[in-house]
Amino acid sequence: MVAGIATGSIYSLIAIGLVLIFKSSGVINFAQGSMVMVGAFLCYAFVTQLQIPVYLSLFLAILISAIIGVLIERFALRYLTGVSLISVIMVTLGISIILDGGALAIWGSSNFTFPRMFPSFSVAFAGIKIASSYIWSFVTSMSLLLVFFIFFKYSSLGLSMRAAADNQKLSVALGISPRKILSLTWAISAAVATAGGILLASLSSLHVNLSYIGLTVFPVVILGGLDSIVGATVGGLVVGVIEAVAGVYIAPLLGGAFQQVAAFAFLLIILLFKPYGLFGSKEIERL
Repeated sequence: MVAGIATGSIYSLIAIGLVLIFKSSGVINFAQGSMVMVGAFLCYAFVTQLQIPVYLSLFLAILISAIIGVLIERFALRYLTGVSLISVIMVTLGISIILDGGALAIWGSSNFTFPRMFPSFSVAFAGIKIASSYIWSFVTSMSLLLVFFIFFKYSSLGLSMRAAADNQKLSVALGISPRKILSLTWAISAAVATAGGILLASLSSLHVNLSYIGLTVFPVVILGGLDSIVGATVGGLVVGVIEAVAGVYIAPLLGGAFQQVAAFAFLLIILLFKPYGLFGSKEIERL
């Protein structure tokens, strides 16, 4: 449960980026997992290869990832306005393949031990010894989510993003530039993906296959609701706990790595009763 909650909080952080892009443009970003992996590798390279201090490396990795997000929006997606959804999906898949291939060419397919980001300690609670890595991951993820919620609800930029996502024509009439907002959205999405990738790598190890985390995050956003930030937060925690519990109690009975598909099985059950997710907005069409 502890491991599931800690990992699930990171899933929530990564899922926020997917929700933001979908709310602002209706695009499902299949490159989110690759952005998670590349961001983590950037921070690793700054710390271990360039010998830059840890926290400065973290800042630089997030900054460069945000710039990459802006460049992707500017040169790959801005010209796809009005095209079919499948075309946009194929472009994001292509971006994912490019990022994965670039990371494989630079860093190879080895496993890397991520440098320690936080002080090490342990806490005993109800007879359970909890490692500091889980505590730091949960606290950091929840803190970043709280900062994001405050920014999205109370700052002028956050209000502009909400307005553009709700009604682009009206937001233009009010002087809000949808293109600038979309660039900002991709920058934030890439930044939170990098933060999530760094936290995940610090819990286990760093490998190019970390990009597959994008497949895990999709059940999170669909479970919570594709357009719901609160749903992404709740969905991440639920999926994290389901994976952890399934890995310990169900996988030994069924054989194989059942925890990898447990979230999808649970998602299918939920969608039978809640087709738009737990917190998603219902779409009503008048015939």
